[in-house]
Amino acid sequence: MKGTTNYELIELLKALEPKIVESPFWRRVVKDLTKSSRQRRSVNVYKIDKYAREGEMVLVPGKVLSLGEMSKKVDVAAFNFSAEAKKKIEQANGKIMTIKELLEQNPEGKKVRILG
Repeated sequence: MKGTTNYELIELLKALEPKIVESPFWRRVVKDLTKSSRQRRSVNVYKIDKYAREGEMVLVPGKVLSLGEMSKKVDVAAFNFSAEAKKKIEQANGKIMTIKELLEQNPEGKKVRILG
């Protein structure tokens, strides 16, 4: 959390803090989110389509971008989405959520693939 001024990110990291002790999954997510914004991951829709299985939950600790097409129904949680990427995921009947929403629904981080 060194030097970050993004209020949304600070709040997310505060919510994740209790989980990092017990869960290697959330520890990895926090490690990725605390990187500088230049080093944070960005994943295009085609990569999600290529590496995720139908019906799977994918987490991107960064931004989802719109390059490519989605042919699978994949639920995606990310720190940020481009508007076009949201449309493409929703058109493929996928669900979009924030990392905080994923934390509330799946506190253990079970059966979630990290991409990026």
